Amino acid sequence: MAGLSNITLLEEPQAAFYAWIESSGKQWREKLRIGDLILVCDVGGGTSDFSLIQVSEENGELMLERIAVGEHLLVGGDNMDLALAYSVSKRISQKGRRLDSWQIRSLWHSCRRAKERILSDPPCDRFPVNILGRGTRLIGDTLKIDLLRSEVEQVIIEGFFPRCEITAKPIANQRVGIKELGLSYEADPAVSRHLACFLDRQAKESNLPNIPRTVLFNGGVMKAAPVRKQILETLSSWIDSSNSIAIREIETTDLDLAVARGAVYYGLAKRGEGIRIRGGLGRSYYIGVETSMPAVPGMPMPMKALCVAPFGMEEGSAADLIGREFVLVVGEPVKFDFFGSSSRHEDTVGTVVEDWEDEIEEITTIEATLEGEYGTTIPVSIEIKVTEVGTLEFWCVSSRDGRRWKLEFNVREKESFESS
Repeated sequence: MAGLSNITLLEEPQAAFYAWIESSGKQWREKLRIGDLILVCDVGGGTSDFSLIQVSEENGELMLERIAVGEHLLVGGDNMDLALAYSVSKRISQKGRRLDSWQIRSLWHSCRRAKERILSDPPCDRFPVNILGRGTRLIGDTLKIDLLRSEVEQVIIEGFFPRCEITAKPIANQRVGIKELGLSYEADPAVSRHLACFLDRQAKESNLPNIPRTVLFNGGVMKAAPVRKQILETLSSWIDSSNSIAIREIETTDLDLAVARGAVYYGLAKRGEGIRIRGGLGRSYYIGVETSMPAVPGMPMPMKALCVAPFGMEEGSAADLIGREFVLVVGEPVKFDFFGSSSRHEDTVGTVVEDWEDEIEEITTIEATLEGEYGTTIPVSIEIKVTEVGTLEFWCVSSRDGRRWKLEFNVREKESFESS
């Protein structure tokens, strides 16, 4: 929309790691070891993201490969500021003063400023927040109260980074049938439980070490030393006591601008002027294919999952399902089931999975009517392309006359799907 061309979308944790490479200069190789598994833990104002980067060797040179990407979690500094606002409002209510929703919102922003001051200035143990009154006494009825360092650390550390076991799972509340239109915020604000789930799943399903021993932090929340300390101690508690290798943090220079600086470095690396991290898609993608078999009363037709874009497939690359033919229904409403997996790293384009319990999850089901005569079935071959902006193009090509139909799925926004 901005008129930019040749765009490549890069996930923030990988950009943050590129920024670390750039800031380390030629010394980055001396700070890593072959076999290192690096956790990039990025907690910003609105989101939390995790990635794992593996250090290996090829032809005597260190190689970097992004081997796992977590979900894009909608929990971050905004949640923490709101939690602090509710904590302060609770103290206020105990004094017989009740705040309305407008004042809570004002307090939310004031708590953000106070939190940032307290966490960036260790000697500061309290910071004042002001809450305006309402009506004719807007100024005269202004309430002043201090946000305490102990309160900040308790709300943030215990509420968002509690100690837990490596087997912990995020708490899932029963979903309400009707919700306001808006973002899909996480039901469980405990970032540590989301991290445990991410690492435990990767260890079980990808034969990775249980716990990465090297951590790179990013995001404004990680400016707070108590938060970084809590995460490192939690990771250490997940290590087998017989293992003597300690968790270590690799320092970064700018938690606010790392993503922007890393994106620039990535652009230079694509021109051969920097170190590339092997990456590609952060999960494998599949489309549902109905099985050809006799119908059975009361039993839905079995569905197979056809891998159309494997884990690690590079943006800008394409693939064809050579020697495979499928049947496409055109001219009438049909549905397309899209699936994804963050654990099946060995599947290739064309792999058919019949039993995928707990390994492949449904992403979305879309109804569409493809151009053609009503109810016609057409034998087609399949072509796949992953674009630089993160869309997966799924082309069905008629084996009879070369006509083409396109299904387009945005792998970075699960709900986005188009057909033509």
